[in-house]
Amino acid sequence: MLTVEGLNQCYGQSHILWDVTLHVEKGACTCLMGRNGVGKTTLLQCIMGLLRIESGRMIFQGRDITGLSAERRARAGIGYVPQGRQIFPLLTVEENMKVSLASRKDHATSIPDFVYSFFPVLREMLHRRGGDLSGGQQQQLAIARALVLDPCMLILDEPTEGIQPNIVQEIAATLRRLMAEMGMTVLLVEQKVPFAKGIADAYAIMERGRIAATGSMKGLDAATVKAFLSV
Repeated sequence: MLTVEGLNQCYGQSHILWDVTLHVEKGACTCLMGRNGVGKTTLLQCIMGLLRIESGRMIFQGRDITGLSAERRARAGIGYVPQGRQIFPLLTVEENMKVSLASRKDHATSIPDFVYSFFPVLREMLHRRGGDLSGGQQQQLAIARALVLDPCMLILDEPTEGIQPNIVQEIAATLRRLMAEMGMTVLLVEQKVPFAKGIADAYAIMERGRIAATGSMKGLDAATVKAFLSV
């Protein structure tokens, strides 16, 4: 579904990502892991076209998207849920979701019904302002906003950060449903190993801007967790 090849990225004189190569299988969930500050969010932003890269390329569904804008990548079928949710606090729930309609390739003008099948609570909150929702509800809204695009791949940056446990469980169940019922491909950044193991098929661990280890999530052992993830 997605292949990143030899990606390098810099902030000024600082080299952040070093020859990053990553493959995300179609219909599966790959979890990008690593300690804080190793380049995970930067990599996601590069994949989404939000940051300029120095070299390398990205292939999505057999198409080179390296030179595409963020909007065109969204239209190609990539939904993005950024770290910290980044919803619009003064817009209503409905308005937040409708923002994504502009990037749909079919130019639809209404929110797809399937979005409410995954987040029925949002239908009851359509006219509430985004800023009035709880953190967990805002995270659900952020995921729903990405789903409005009708993407075939969903990228999520730490969706469980600062979320109450019951909503974390709901998010896990939703991601599993999206993969099972819609064939969704998921690239997930997550620090909570139990959450990741409950969803992901494969992992890729970053260390100092490089991919340091990859493998099947079932094979992620205690020694690897201690070496790359323990604080």
